[in-house]
Amino acid sequence: MTEITLYNYEMDEGSYRVRLLLSMLGIAHKTIAVDMFPGAEERKAAMLALNPLGTMPVLTDGELVLRGTEAILAYLAKAYDPARRWLPQNAADFGLTGTWLHFSATALAPAVAARLQSLFDTPGDETALRAAARRAFRIMDDHMTSRQFDRLEWFVGDGPTLADLTLFPSFALSRDYGIDHDEYPALRRWLRRFRTIDGFRTMPGIPDYH
Repeated sequence: MTEITLYNYEMDEGSYRVRLLLSMLGIAHKTIAVDMFPGAEERKAAMLALNPLGTMPVLTDGELVLRGTEAILAYLAKAYDPARRWLPQNAADFGLTGTWLHFSATALAPAVAARLQSLFDTPGDETALRAAARRAFRIMDDHMTSRQFDRLEWFVGDGPTLADLTLFPSFALSRDYGIDHDEYPALRRWLRRFRTIDGFRTMPGIPDYH
């Protein structure tokens, strides 16, 4: 069996998403720490040889090198989840899961940037980033409010998928830059459910609701 290696920064949301799926799937792997802040190691020669884009995370599985959180998640779900729980095979649910993966990569980008700005003083318009993050969370909360009226607990289908996993970190970590979770009651309920999934692991900044 090949060895899976995750090049990882502990405080990076994308890295956390991959760590979550690896844990929830029970996949043996090793991690290599990459110092994004302040070291910017992801943009130095050793990491650029793996990922010329200079972004995190990067995952290797034997000779295969994958970069980009969404691509890594989809690969792991396809290769290591025989139950097809995380990446549904039903065409409609597959498409909807892909829609939320795209939402995570695009609409939630300001949320990721707002958190980095708060933690590491990275560049950006603070007001605009936080407003965009709130708009994205409102879309998510409205979706889950509608789902919960229909007694459905997850973003797609009747169980957790990559849709839930990819959306979870940005909302869970948003209190790092002053987002009040009480504004999003449906997401608070969903957050508590997500934490009960076997293999869940936390990271600094994620609240433990009771």
